Amino acid sequence: MNKRLSIIPLLAVVLLLLCSCGGGSTTAAVSGGDTVRFKYAERLTVVKYDGYTVATLADPWNKGRTLHSYILIPDTAKAGTQTDGKGLTESLRAQTGAAVTVVHTPLKRTVVASSVYCGLLISLGKGDAIRGVCDLKYINQPWIKEQCRLGRIADCGDASTPTLEKIIDINADAILISPFQNSGGYGRLDEWGNPIIETADYMETSALGRAEWMKFYGMLFGVEDKADSMFNDIEKRYNELVKLARTSTVSKSVLVDKIAGPVWYVPGGRSTLGRVIADANAEYPFSTDNNSGSLQLTFETVLTKAGNADVWLLRYDGKNPLTYPTLLSENQGYSQFKAFKERQVYGCNTSTSTFYEDTPFNPDLLLRDIIIITHPDLSGLGSTRYFKKVAK
Repeated sequence: MNKRLSIIPLLAVVLLLLCSCGGGSTTAAVSGGDTVRFKYAERLTVVKYDGYTVATLADPWNKGRTLHSYILIPDTAKAGTQTDGKGLTESLRAQTGAAVTVVHTPLKRTVVASSVYCGLLISLGKGDAIRGVCDLKYINQPWIKEQCRLGRIADCGDASTPTLEKIIDINADAILISPFQNSGGYGRLDEWGNPIIETADYMETSALGRAEWMKFYGMLFGVEDKADSMFNDIEKRYNELVKLARTSTVSKSVLVDKIAGPVWYVPGGRSTLGRVIADANAEYPFSTDNNSGSLQLTFETVLTKAGNADVWLLRYDGKNPLTYPTLLSENQGYSQFKAFKERQVYGCNTSTSTFYEDTPFNPDLLLRDIIIITHPDLSGLGSTRYFKKVAK
């Protein structure tokens, strides 16, 4: 029979969740547990206790509230500290009003609903834990495609509506899926009963803050030490590039992406991409915006605000390389932008590139590209990896 956790750690966890809704960077250590310190992540708090760990995700859209709490119980927990988590879960949910989920670690048969985490898990040496994926058509990792072809990884449908029957059929122990504001839940997945890991790292306000979440994912998959080491290497490379960019004598401004239908989605000034541009010592027309997500703007608004940007970086999904005539065929108004006129447009074809699999947890790779493009006076960095200059 499973034993209950003692009342002292239980009260400590309740106090922790009451104090930590705002994110990991401001949380004080709680008696009875060891708080994991994060240098950059602002929306994640982790406290370790004897035999279990509590991870708290701050709600990105409602300041001061908790999005989700996870009680991580390792399979190797000492006898007497193991628990089914039922009593603890009920107490925490009553105190915070947020979802609380027990996760038995390490995860071994997981569905990954975003290509971002496929790349991360492969880098952490846990590709074998991926047993299902969503949005396979958007995944460019050769290994994932091959495993799907061989039937070792299941195609679980669209990320917005995963196929529950397929998830049950492969006996998945959890699903990693991105939360969205006012999403209304996860449909039939809410009836599943196994852990739904809400991957809210994309709402962090810095590139290193998002990348630091790999420590949490390392805990979930039993490779915490490797995740810590990998992040330390990435942090070192990223900060070295930031220092290098500050030595440049060239200053260029950057426009991002293009209009989609009636809306131009522009990264907010506090988004990870907005902050990478700033760290590259480049100017960003929307840098004063405090949004950590995307802004939904009209063509006219972007033209007014960023029409004189020196460089235009855009991500696109196409069978053929992007050209200037192609851009004009999509919208004649693009000809009004300075970067278009001066042929300073750089495209990243996400249908063939591993941009989305690589850069969220390796932001140094993206930073390097932007520095190369915006600081031609700096040498020794080689050629860009993702963004290529559009042919005339």
